[in-house]
Amino acid sequence: MANKRFYHIGFGQDDLGSSPPSIALLSGDPERSRLITQTYLQDVRALSENRGLNSYVGYLPNGRSILSATSGMGAPSLSIVVNELVQVGIRQIIRIGTCGSIQPYIPVGSVVISSAALCRQGAANDIAPVEYPAAADPFLTVALVKAARELEVEHYIGITASVDTFYEGQERTDSANPNLMRSLHGITEEYRRLNILNYEMESGTLFKMAGVYNFAAAAICGVVASRTDGENIILEQIDIAVKNAIATAVNAAANLE
Repeated sequence: MANKRFYHIGFGQDDLGSSPPSIALLSGDPERSRLITQTYLQDVRALSENRGLNSYVGYLPNGRSILSATSGMGAPSLSIVVNELVQVGIRQIIRIGTCGSIQPYIPVGSVVISSAALCRQGAANDIAPVEYPAAADPFLTVALVKAARELEVEHYIGITASVDTFYEGQERTDSANPNLMRSLHGITEEYRRLNILNYEMESGTLFKMAGVYNFAAAAICGVVASRTDGENIILEQIDIAVKNAIATAVNAAANLE
């Protein structure tokens, strides 16, 4: 297995070097994966840019080996990447994403650290039953909270709604399909009353995979839209939200036991 190069991620165990990482920072966007390496890592090597699933291995300033990888958009793509990352030896994964806040007190530019997910995702149903809990690892989650506090990043901790679609599943009607199914009308307000903090598209499946595959997973997302105010992403705030999420995740990874 060590010399096997995996079809989707484009690398295998042998490509990770003599000090292989056990932790990965996982981004949906390949540019975010590259930004992490350019900003925070030393002695970086590109492992693969196969299918846009860019992966890099490098070192944090404290000498910890770490992988910066790309999951692609959505749970099906993430499920493939995570399966292969676990096979090459990754045992801790921190997802760094973007999200839309559901609660009015969570502003654009802040971050949401997910303690668990309401999982409405087909990929997750192939991994575990609907009733199977989608919960973040408590130790990784606490590490993210501590890092956010140290960096003075505005952060919120709670339950995430993890859904399969960006438009219909998040009750957006300003799209090619303004005709939502009846089951989706009012779902954002329903989730708001259930104290769910945000919408995103990957964490639920990641958390279920962690439980079934026996690895640790956590998630932090920069808030780029306020669904209390409207449907649109606030483009002017994307950079600050993403930088806050990345800085918090890197700090947490560096300070893990």
